[in-house]
Amino acid sequence: EDIATILADLALADRLPFSRQAEPAEPRRILLTGATGFLGSHLLLDLLRAGDAHVVCLVRAADDAAAEQRLAEALAGYDQPWSFEVRRRVTVLAADIRQPRLGLSEERWEELARDVDSIVNVAAAVDFLRGYPSLRQTNVLGPLLLAELAMTGRPKPLHHVSSVAVFNEVGIEKMGEDDPVAHIDRLFAGYDKSKWAAEAVLRRAREHGLTVTFLRPGAIGGHTRTGVYNPADLSTGLIGAISRFRTVPAFKFLNLAPVDWISRTTAAIVFDPKAWGQNYNLTGRAETLPELVKDMKLAGMNVRIAGWKDWRDDLLRRQETDPVPELDFLVRILSSPTAVKLFEALMFGPEAGSERTEAFVARHRLPPAERYGSEAQLKAFERMAENGVARLPSREDPPYLSFRERMKGQVGPVGEERDSSCRLAFTLSIASMYQVVRHRRIDVRGQVVCERIHPEPLTVVEGEIQVRPDEGVPRLHSNDHPLLRYRLVLEDRDGNRWWLEGFKTARARRDLWKQTRTLDIAIGREGEPAVLAGVVKVPGSSFLPDQIDGIQVDPRLSSQEQRLAKLAWLSWFFLQMGAGLAEPSLRAAAELLDLRRDAIDRDKDKLARKIRKLMIQREQNR
Repeated sequence: EDIATILADLALADRLPFSRQAEPAEPRRILLTGATGFLGSHLLLDLLRAGDAHVVCLVRAADDAAAEQRLAEALAGYDQPWSFEVRRRVTVLAADIRQPRLGLSEERWEELARDVDSIVNVAAAVDFLRGYPSLRQTNVLGPLLLAELAMTGRPKPLHHVSSVAVFNEVGIEKMGEDDPVAHIDRLFAGYDKSKWAAEAVLRRAREHGLTVTFLRPGAIGGHTRTGVYNPADLSTGLIGAISRFRTVPAFKFLNLAPVDWISRTTAAIVFDPKAWGQNYNLTGRAETLPELVKDMKLAGMNVRIAGWKDWRDDLLRRQETDPVPELDFLVRILSSPTAVKLFEALMFGPEAGSERTEAFVARHRLPPAERYGSEAQLKAFERMAENGVARLPSREDPPYLSFRERMKGQVGPVGEERDSSCRLAFTLSIASMYQVVRHRRIDVRGQVVCERIHPEPLTVVEGEIQVRPDEGVPRLHSNDHPLLRYRLVLEDRDGNRWWLEGFKTARARRDLWKQTRTLDIAIGREGEPAVLAGVVKVPGSSFLPDQIDGIQVDPRLSSQEQRLAKLAWLSWFFLQMGAGLAEPSLRAAAELLDLRRDAIDRDKDKLARKIRKLMIQREQNR
């Protein structure tokens, strides 16, 4: 039944008039559909940035005012501006691509056909559970209607945002930009069929003279800078499920690129007449299974690889026993036999070829297509975690990396002689490199032995170390710059709670080695001021064996990954310490220069006063 309907829809393209090619000139007035969607909202702003064109946005609403309000709200939801300058260059029309002549009056239709010189179609009904009949109006007949508008009056280019879903035939071997698309009878999902049919009708429009550009994203990832993501994209659900349950299906490639790269590249194509009329796979560089697993391991999230069917069954079982509402849409797709076929085609298809796109990007000096790995998706991943979709590494996870730190010294009542010994034996650990790079915090476990408090060791109940806590700002009424801040909650054998706070500080002196090993501490009962204060030090003989040679890395990592994890930690930590130790000397030098400048100014003022005095005496002598 679907094929019969599709063939009938393809026949509609034969009714289009014949037209000449569009004039190869940079557009001045662009018609854009789908501006309230995830990709369309970003593309609207990139079109405004890429040139001086005015953009007419078609938005489904009761009237133009409601359409403008809907667009403004959509842009705000995707962290896009709706400023005075944006409004000045954007016209919003209430329209519907599902309706004849876009639901516009004859006069308005003719006005668009006359004034617009480029059409960009991003609008689409994206639903992997609906059949072709319920999607065709938006995804097939809508583009056909825009083709008619493009061929009415002065010929205009039509840039159609399609999808690599046109290749979603299980077992397809190639997905190049000019390779044949899938066989229609081997597509299962209604969405795939509708995107295939849209390209088919527009290829027929090409034969009638229409200049048509096909722009095919794969999965669309979150913005690399703002972190805004599309909660309905399959990649969002996949990343969320993997991070939560720490299992990953054994896929071949994920054709996934960030929305900002796709949007910027699309805008550049729209403004380059030499690029029109071609096919572009805007898929970036595909993610592979080994790369994904390695990224997650090095982030402190060890994942288990499972077969596709086992992974799917496990996810459905987990969602049934302990549901995660944010993953409901993914579970609905995985529960649909038809939608599962789409998912399988995505997981086991080949890498999308994009030679033409890569050449275009290089020619225009745009950012090259890079893998949407852990670094690129960091902002989006954090947002997913805030919204409950994904889960970041936490202290409850097995330590990613740990080492010992031992200190000993003397303490005494605050303001009095230090007469009691104090020993600290800690295990410092991090759950992931994300934890230290993003938050600069190290977790602390261990014991404190201080007979002034209790004859038995005190246990660290809660503890963390902040690395360079004040970003180079010295402590109040002091020239000491904090390197590390220790904040611990201790419990003695009788159940009493104590707090310990300590600072390793940097000073403008030459004893740098001593500074990194010395900790000034204060101890007090929970909720009360400090009763003990003192200094403890890391013995020079224990620093190397404990904190460098003694680093323990998660044994589930390979030996190569363990070495890489250790190197990453040491590089980051010593860079932080080097910066912290340099700050006091730099500040002292800056203050010295300021003082010297004041001295020079004072000398100038003194000389000026002398000259003025001599001039007065000379006048009096006359």
